[in-house]
Amino acid sequence: MKIAVMGAGAVGCYYGGMLARAGHSVTLIGRPQHVEAISRDGLLMNTQSFKAHIPMLASVHPDAVRGAQLILCCVKSTDTESAAHAMAPFLEADALLLSLQNGVDNARRLQDIVQREVIPAVVYVAVGMSGPGQVQHNGRGELVIGPSSQDEALLRLFGEAEIPVEISSNVTGALWAKLIINCAFNALSAITQMPYGRLYQGAGVETVMRDVVHECLAVAKADEVSVPGDSWADVQHIARSMSAQYSSTAQDLARGKLSEIDHLNGYVIARGEKRGIPTPANRVLHTLVKLLEAK
Repeated sequence: MKIAVMGAGAVGCYYGGMLARAGHSVTLIGRPQHVEAISRDGLLMNTQSFKAHIPMLASVHPDAVRGAQLILCCVKSTDTESAAHAMAPFLEADALLLSLQNGVDNARRLQDIVQREVIPAVVYVAVGMSGPGQVQHNGRGELVIGPSSQDEALLRLFGEAEIPVEISSNVTGALWAKLIINCAFNALSAITQMPYGRLYQGAGVETVMRDVVHECLAVAKADEVSVPGDSWADVQHIARSMSAQYSSTAQDLARGKLSEIDHLNGYVIARGEKRGIPTPANRVLHTLVKLLEAK
């Protein structure tokens, strides 16, 4: 299958690389330094089970989505609209789009612009870019995706690439479950520049995280979203299973980049205001990250 990845950061490179390793024709669309390195040497994947250079195509131009049967949109939530506008003129009539992004409303935002179905996906993977064209995989790698007419084809595609996939009829709830984890960890990891395991052991941190989770669940309930599982147990599990991981927000601030905080804690604040639900813990974390960004 011909596949394009719009937004070849850590997540896009990991899933694009796994699909290319399984024999698919994958084009990564990303920043010049990564494109140059991948075009020259292939994508270096350093995962928990293998280390290899994966030959694949790479481009800085959004017209590289032309001809792709599947597009994985992996841009930051802040770039969703601009990516959609950039891709739209070059999409094939039968192209299938998946949103592999943080936040809960990216698929809808993409769909409003490209005027076709976009399938939301929840991403559970610990990855980072260790250098130009180099992916460091620290754990997990599964996807939860919304239902579509292409369920069987997607299950087969990702299965052959050794990517665990679950198709969920409650993908909105699954997106919120991931959002709650991000709200608990991302800002605190960014503010302290600590990995999850060490962060969680800090004095008072567990109480703050509990407050964040409680607020998020209250907002989700007011929005009539059924969040699956036990969100607090999930937070504790992440602290153990991904103890060495720094949040994407921490990585953004360390590199002097704007983060997705407006689409994480900021989203919960906005929905809380609309529903009359107070969100003081989320508000403090959001405010501190915005101050660090301005700095």
